[in-house]
Amino acid sequence: MTRPPCQLILVTPERFDPVAFLPALEQALDAGLVACLELRLSGLSDAQARAAIDLLRPPAQRRSVAVLLAGQAGLAAETGCDGAHLDPAAMSYQDARRVLGPGGILGIAAGISRHLALDAAEAGADFVSFGPYYPDNEAQAAGRDLLRWWQEVIEVPCVAQGGITPANAGMLVAAGADFIACARGVWDHADGPTVAVGALTSLLTTT
Repeated sequence: MTRPPCQLILVTPERFDPVAFLPALEQALDAGLVACLELRLSGLSDAQARAAIDLLRPPAQRRSVAVLLAGQAGLAAETGCDGAHLDPAAMSYQDARRVLGPGGILGIAAGISRHLALDAAEAGADFVSFGPYYPDNEAQAAGRDLLRWWQEVIEVPCVAQGGITPANAGMLVAAGADFIACARGVWDHADGPTVAVGALTSLLTTT
């Protein structure tokens, strides 16, 4: 079966001021084709996280961009997010699905573990993520092999995440990623986030 073209997931920085970040986020969302926004809000209090979600979720959803919350299925469900991206060590798939409901998007982070990825797919995850892919990471080659293997044997979409930039995204798309998830490769890009999103969009629509 032919898979659709690879798509872009925009991931927020690990630490940021939501109010100051909002203009840059909106500009990045308008700079290209973004399928999903993943909010990383670790380190914030519950009240701070809720305020950040209430600020950042609506601009994305108005643009038909799905919003996932990293690591917190309960808070995702309570605040109108479209789903969550979870580490299976923190919460079981079954518990997360019960919290999110049948319509919520549920992604599972597998690192470079085939075992975790297969367990997540068998349980019913909507996607699994592999990575990281930092240039100096010895696991990068193994991660690319995982994408190729997954593409050949599993229909559940896979996400390449961690250390992805416009410079290395192409090889991950070629290896079989259904989505690439970018954080620092966008926000820390030398020419700015809008240029990075534009470059990634161009790459994804021509590869």
